[in-house]
Amino acid sequence: MSEKNPSTMSKRLPPLNVLRVFDPAARHLSFTKAAEELFVT
Repeated sequence: MSEKNPSTMSKRLPPLNVLRVFDPAARHLSFTKAAEELFVT
């Protein structure tokens, strides 16, 4: 088995702060409700 280079793998992943927005949108199934929760206008 070949090992994958961790620095190469991390370049393919989105930043974790994206989860701050994705989580409410997924829970509410609504970008409008997610925006209200995140206090975004």
